[in-house]
Amino acid sequence: MIAIKNVTIHTMAEDEIIKNGVILIDNGKICNLGSTIAIPENIEIIDGKNGFLMPGIIDAHCHIGMWEDGLGFEGSDGNETTDPVTPHLRAIDAINPVDKCFQEALDAGITTVATGPGSANVIGGTFATMKTYGKTIDDMVINECTAMKSAFGENPKRVYSGKKVTPSTRMATAAILRENLIKAKNYVEKQEAFKNGSAKAPDFDMKLEALAKVIRKEIPLKSHAHRADDILTAIRIAREFDLDLSLEHCTEGHLITESLKDEHIKSIIIGPSLSDRSKVELKNLTFKTPMILNKAGIKVSIMTDHPVIPLQYISLCAALAAREGMDEEEALRSITINPARAINADHRVGSIEIGKDADIIIYNGHPFDLRNTVKLVMIDGKVVKNQL
Repeated sequence: MIAIKNVTIHTMAEDEIIKNGVILIDNGKICNLGSTIAIPENIEIIDGKNGFLMPGIIDAHCHIGMWEDGLGFEGSDGNETTDPVTPHLRAIDAINPVDKCFQEALDAGITTVATGPGSANVIGGTFATMKTYGKTIDDMVINECTAMKSAFGENPKRVYSGKKVTPSTRMATAAILRENLIKAKNYVEKQEAFKNGSAKAPDFDMKLEALAKVIRKEIPLKSHAHRADDILTAIRIAREFDLDLSLEHCTEGHLITESLKDEHIKSIIIGPSLSDRSKVELKNLTFKTPMILNKAGIKVSIMTDHPVIPLQYISLCAALAAREGMDEEEALRSITINPARAINADHRVGSIEIGKDADIIIYNGHPFDLRNTVKLVMIDGKVVKNQL
């Protein structure tokens, strides 16, 4: 058992902040916390030295390990640009856990990430959720099939129009997605008819097997969409097929706040905002977007889209959102409990609560003060960084 004492605990559970707090950890899990907790004898004690303690930071949308740092083509495994429809691809088969960016993320207090394919394809494959500490993907992974990536807007157009094949318009992108969702829906119906004994089993189709999880609402459609019209197309299709939708980037979300209250939207993950307006879709890029959506009653997460923004700067992105008017605790939630919920990992991570993984970080001051640094990082109850 381990005890952490002498810290202010920002639990991210409701509005709970525990001053002069103590956390007890056993077998990698949080087993007790509070300001009046008795510390058992003969256990390891970590003195937090009046630090700011919070759950490990989570990025719900990045590509760490998919585009390895400094390797160019040999380390570029995020976009299979030979086919616009590749739902059967799995991030877990491409992530390199020895990419040095994992260590940089860990040092900055990022303990959990959802990483996966890029946005070249209309349907790109599945994201995986993993811890940032470990030797192998199989050791690090929490969920190897977190969500199905899809993309709207400029990226599929640019990639495939250059090859003189479809899609070269937004119409074609939406049509391709619809066509494959219809095929997947029919495939699922045939599978169910087979289980009921009223039809023979459909011929195996690896792409449709992967998309069947989206149709059954086992995983969300994780849809890249920056511009308002593309966001609305994603919502329209989710509504048509009764899908769970995770909106990724949502750069112009602040222009259509009421539309973002649709029941099919499972989560909204905003970013990368710490970048230039490198393409037309980003002309309305602003750090005010999280604040505007949050004040409209919409819970949001903030992402880096690593390597677009290096993962270790996610707390800076949250700080800039707070500077632009977002409540500080809500900004902290946007990189902890909100992304945990977005990737269906909140039963394990994202807040300091009894029974959850002991993924804990301690700053020597408020994380939004850039003079402060992460002094301790713990994952699954194991101290992986300690500069206290």
